[in-house]
Amino acid sequence: MRAELKSKIIEVCNAKIEKKGENVGVSFYAFFANKNSDPDLLMEAATWWIKTHELDHFEKAVKIRDMIRALP
Repeated sequence: MRAELKSKIIEVCNAKIEKKGENVGVSFYAFFANKNSDPDLLMEAATWWIKTHELDHFEKAVKIRDMIRALP
C-alpha cells in the first residue's frame, strides 16, 4: 500500500476516534472526497479492504488504524 494512502487512513481514523470515541466505525470511503479524483488510489483501498482482508463495510477505526500501522 502506498505511503500516502497509509498516512491518510491513519489521519482519518485518528480524527474520527478523537471526535467520536474508540467505538467509531469507518468505511474505506471515509478516506476519499465525494468526487472520484484518484480512482487508482480508491481501488487500492477497496482491494485491501474487501479482497485482501474481507472486512465488513464498517469496521472500528481503531482496528483499521492498527492494521495499517502494522503494514511494512
